Amino acid sequence: MMILGLNTCSDSQKARKALEAAGKDVSFRDVRADPLSEAELAELIAEFGDRLVDRKTNDWRGLSDWLKHSEAEDQIAAKPKLMARPVIRDGDTYYLGWDEAVQNALLQD
Repeated sequence: MMILGLNTCSDSQKARKALEAAGKDVSFRDVRADPLSEAELAELIAEFGDRLVDRKTNDWRGLSDWLKHSEAEDQIAAKPKLMARPVIRDGDTYYLGWDEAVQNALLQD
């Protein structure tokens, strides 16, 4: 299982701790320190579309008008911190966020 997020993101940290506590084999990748490749980003955009961009952050509000109206891939490539987090890959299945539905899906045995 792979978690894509930021080391400083509280939701990414919560997901990682809960999954490890449940005995899951978890790898973590900080997308700011190790940015997504074009192919990886394209795969996530195909899965989540515009939901992959967190438009509630100060970082998004601070983007230029041109970048705000650009494609999600361009926004995340320019500023990886804009990616909604965490993205969790479990086999061939992707999950976005750490809400109750994601927790139920990943923590059930």
